[in-house]
Formats: sequence, structure tokens, C-alpha cells
Amino acid sequence: MTVSFYGHVRQYHNIQAEIDHNIQEVLESGQYVTGPALKRFEKEFADYHGMKFAIGVANGTDALWLAFQALALGPGDECITTTNTFFATAEAIWIAGATAVFVDSDPRTNCIDPAKIEAAITPRTKAIVPVHLYGQCADMKAIREIADRHHLLVIEDNAQGVGARGDTFRIGEFSDAVCTSFIIQKNLGCFGDGGAVVTNNEDVDRAVRKLRNHGSDKRSCHSPGYNSRLDDLHAATLSAKLKHIDEWNALRRQWAARYSACLKDASLLTLPYEVPGSYHVFHLYVIETRNPAHRDPLLAFLNDNGIDAKCHYPIAIHQQAGYPWGKPARIPYPVVHSERNAACCISLPMFPELTADEVDYTIEKVLEWNRNAGAL
Repeated sequence: MTVSFYGHVRQYHNIQAEIDHNIQEVLESGQYVTGPALKRFEKEFADYHGMKFAIGVANGTDALWLAFQALALGPGDECITTTNTFFATAEAIWIAGATAVFVDSDPRTNCIDPAKIEAAITPRTKAIVPVHLYGQCADMKAIREIADRHHLLVIEDNAQGVGARGDTFRIGEFSDAVCTSFIIQKNLGCFGDGGAVVTNNEDVDRAVRKLRNHGSDKRSCHSPGYNSRLDDLHAATLSAKLKHIDEWNALRRQWAARYSACLKDASLLTLPYEVPGSYHVFHLYVIETRNPAHRDPLLAFLNDNGIDAKCHYPIAIHQQAGYPWGKPARIPYPVVHSERNAACCISLPMFPELTADEVDYTIEKVLEWNRNAGAL
């Protein structure tokens, strides 16, 4: 058996009529950039979050740095985040001209550890950028309390957690802006690149809309800006998919529960932790080998047996060659949990359209490796 890591084509086939209908509407409208399909999706996406505004942009990275610019983050400012995340989190801070300050992650959730944030705050600190890693919410209530004490901004990197929620809060409830990605791999993905900023702040909404469109909010009137708009064809696809996102997230949770129940006795592995009362949407189902030396052999074993397991993210940002690439960065203390997560992580296949046979085969092979490696 072979088990793919993604199920993009299966998902398309399941709702092909809805997607094709929306795309046909756009093609017949003759309005393909900042047209009615984008306006419709922006309202739908804002409503989905229970927030006032959503602004579609070209990709998730742009969503971050455009939000930073809208909030006046720039040279001389420090933004606190984690290093066990996709490079774009730090990259966007650097694009805005600010300094990336890396703190450690919670050893259970692998999201930013609020207990480690205050030790990194200086007079130059202006923002905290928590990442909802793998689809689990960071502890936003604690982060907001820290931000309020120190008069800091909070921008959520929610590229992986559309539909997730915390134990007592919703995404966006405790932040100045939420940034997400719609690249096809995400829980809510278009057929290419895409992203959005979601906010209750009218000034952020107005600024990002101008910045994404050459600094213009009306024809032939510009100020310095960029070209970063979510195309209407992508927006139309996302409108069709948004109607199914809760159903798809529930299926992800179903497969995650099956993995966890069957792998709970695998002695050489650590399984994902879900904060009690929260709603983890499992963009990724990430196990960790207890011994970092076991990670690559397990990954190779799964790949050799037809299972397209992957690593997210196997080299922490500060451990990548060339760091910090001439950009301003600071690590105020050891980030041992972030480094452990990077060194030990393996992502098992996870998408709504998986079959029980595919999940069970993956479980069988993980357990086979665990028995054999444990006997050595």
C-alpha cells in the first residue's frame, strides 16, 4: 500500500461541482482581481472568525509583514516569536525591518511558552507573534495578559489553525490581527498561493487594503505600497471550501484520535498533546522520537514502505546555515524545547480524505518500527 501525505485531488473531486460553479461565475464575470468573488469571500471569512474585517492578500507571508507594516512595526522594534516554525514567521519580521527575538516553546504543545516571554522583553519590544503550530492554539489568554502589562501588540500566525480554538477563547479574540495562509497544503487551501489578514481594527483593515494594492484605495491615487492581492479565482475556490472546513477539521480530528489510540503504547515515541478543552484542528499530526537519532531512521522506514511521512520543521530557524543572514535577531536564552521538537519531529499523513485502511497501515508500520528499534 502507498499512503500520500496530501489529498488535494480527492478533496477537489468531492466538491467539484461547487468549486467549478464558483470558478465559472468568476470567468463569466470578467472581474478577476479585487472583484465580487473576493469581496464575498472576505466577508465570509471575517464572519467565520466572528470578526469585522478580512483582507485577502497574495500569500501567508505577505499577510504577516503587511500586518506588521499596518501596525507600524519596523527598524529598531523587536518581535518575540519561536524558532520551531516555518521560516516565513521570522522572514516577515525581517521584511518589515524589525528584529526577530526567539524564545522557547512549551514542551507539550510546541507552541510559544508564555512563561518564557517576559524574560525576553526589552524597551525595544513592540510585539509578540505566537504561532498556532500544527493546528493547536497557543495560550492566547496568557499572551494577551503579558502584552497588556507591557503595552505590546499581538499578531497571530495562524497559517495552520483555521477553525481551531483555545480552551476559553477563539482565534482573534486576544490579538490585534490574525494572519493566515491559503496555500493548497493548508486545512483551507486554494489552488496556488493565497493569504489573509483578519482583524477588528479599522486602521489595520484600511492600511492593509491600501498596501496590498500599490498604496491605492481609489483609481489613480497612490502612495508607496505593494502588489499583493488574492485573486478572485482563488477567492471563489475558498468560498466553496469554507462551507466544508468544520466538517474537514472534524475528520482530521477523527484520524488523529485513531492514530493516538493505536500508538499510545509506542515506547520510543511521543504523541501530540492537545490542551484539555481546546480544539486542535491537526493541520499536521506530528509525532516525536524520544531519541533524536531515531528520527531519520523512522522517516526512512516509513518512506520505504510507501508512506509519505515528512518533517515539519526539521531544522529550527536559528540552526539553519547562514543564520541570521545579516538580519537583526536575538536569542536571549537557550531554546532547548524548540530544538528538541525540530530534531525529533515526524509528520504522519493527515488530511480529511484519508481512508481507514491508509491510517491503519501507517499505524501498523510505525508500530513495526517501534518493536524492531526497541529490540536493538
